[in-house]
Amino acid sequence: MSIHSQKAAAKVNVSTIRKMKSVEPITMVTAYDALFAKLFNDSVEMILVGDSLNMSFSGKPDTLSANMEMMIYHTRAVCTGAKRPLIVFDMPFGSYTTKDRALKNATRVYRETDAQAVKIEGGKERAKIIKTLTENSVAVMGHIGLMPQFVRSEGGYKVKGKDDENIQALVEDAIAIEEAGAFAIVVEGVKCEAAKAITEAISIPTIGIGAGVDTDGQVLVWSDMFGFFEDFKPKFAKQYLNGAKLIRDAMESYVDEVKNRTFPSKEYTY
Repeated sequence: MSIHSQKAAAKVNVSTIRKMKSVEPITMVTAYDALFAKLFNDSVEMILVGDSLNMSFSGKPDTLSANMEMMIYHTRAVCTGAKRPLIVFDMPFGSYTTKDRALKNATRVYRETDAQAVKIEGGKERAKIIKTLTENSVAVMGHIGLMPQFVRSEGGYKVKGKDDENIQALVEDAIAIEEAGAFAIVVEGVKCEAAKAITEAISIPTIGIGAGVDTDGQVLVWSDMFGFFEDFKPKFAKQYLNGAKLIRDAMESYVDEVKNRTFPSKEYTY
């Protein structure tokens, strides 16, 4: 029996995720509200309240203007809707520039939401910050490779792990993050060879997004995978549903019925 089946009704925690490495692929999806979080509750092991909401939910061009107030608001909503998965709070840009600032903001996350962990972008340069958090009882998920919060400083979204030197640098980042106490690492936008090397080099799970099949788990942005976000389609984002078309078709049916006075019929009238 899989860990997923065994834990179907039980709350997933950090220990659960650690034990799944090399045993069973881990599933993770983003959510930003109670409605969708409740729909995802019985399926995935983890939900990330991602700063991607700044783009798909708020219509901004990148994630950088997301702030603590926004993230806490949405995390509270997700925690209301999803009781079983492990909820991860995506620390927004500028909220962990120093050890003290990171600890202050992460402490606020724990006090004001039911999130069980925070996620921080960056490699070796973030290790001291991650260590400060984990030494103060804050569970941390790392994030290396393509990092959306670096989009302006790097001049765009750039795939990583294209040569041996960069692969080695990514491996060193992952090792440093593990040694700092992180329980898992998101590996985004890297060549599959790099993701495999990273996964084999550490004893904590890797969660891939645009990183091939050799990571310990996968994460997708819900509005990408269900076809609601139409501004652009990342290469790695498989659409499991054409949500935007379904909504438009349903809305058109509603408008037609109202215009033709067929809605509301007697069935929907007191």
